[in-house]
Amino acid sequence: MYQVQRTGRSEFVPIRNLSYHVLLWGTPAAGKTPMVILHGWMDVAASYQFVIDAFSEDHYIIAPDWRGYGKTSGGGADNFWFPDYLADLDFLLDHYAQQSKVNLIGHSMGGNVAMHYGGVRPERIRRLVNLEGFGMAASSPDQAPQRYARWMDELKKLHQGQLDLHPYPAIGGVSRRLMKTNPRLSADKANWLARHWAQESPDGQWRIQGEPGHKVVSAHLPRLEEVMALYGRLSMPVLSVEAADTSLDTWWKGQYTLAEYHARLRVIPQVEIARIDDAGHMLHHDQPKVLADIIERFIS
Repeated sequence: MYQVQRTGRSEFVPIRNLSYHVLLWGTPAAGKTPMVILHGWMDVAASYQFVIDAFSEDHYIIAPDWRGYGKTSGGGADNFWFPDYLADLDFLLDHYAQQSKVNLIGHSMGGNVAMHYGGVRPERIRRLVNLEGFGMAASSPDQAPQRYARWMDELKKLHQGQLDLHPYPAIGGVSRRLMKTNPRLSADKANWLARHWAQESPDGQWRIQGEPGHKVVSAHLPRLEEVMALYGRLSMPVLSVEAADTSLDTWWKGQYTLAEYHARLRVIPQVEIARIDDAGHMLHHDQPKVLADIIERFIS
């Protein structure tokens, strides 16, 4: 089992009629910029433990479980809307950071949230680090009828139980699933992460702490013009961190490329790109020390 070096503490905060679960490391202090870290799709806040242990300094870190993930309830929602993450983050910063700026870090979906939020509230962010949050392929309005139909069809599948997440009879099955998804993940880290990524139910089954409503496609098409308007307002220094073994081409099959993402970044006034070798999409698991050093260099 992985041995934790820095122990976090857990608390629940009332955010927009939800009891939001937040992990905290370190303590606030004068002159210490809070670090807010955002997890990705079907992940949890505890996923950053390996990077936090690898930091050379003692940071004050705030890491929420997004609505419908980890120990944060989805409030009965049967699908989830991207703008809600922006509002949830805004309320969380009101609670934890008040008027002080934060260093904002997000992975994958969390990276997309960070980039969009930074365009809406640039005055709240000192530095922004985006870990493999590439955004979505451009869409066109004529795709709307098909998208709305797909959204409604998937909602029906959800309510018929066809989108339920597969349970595991033992925690070992969860660990093996994590290592199958990411072959670079060592057994000790997988065994530790499995107990945060899943929870044992009264029937003895282990179930992923992510509500199946997250599997329902968004009803709204992503609009490139909107994304570019938000990126253009990122007035703080931005660091985009990419894995050498990025999955972008696998996901999009040529519909959206790394070169297109880099072209979008050109509208950001202050941006740099870092690349981590021997790492895939879950780079915070694959190379936590390398990533920790990159983050600390950037925010120092």
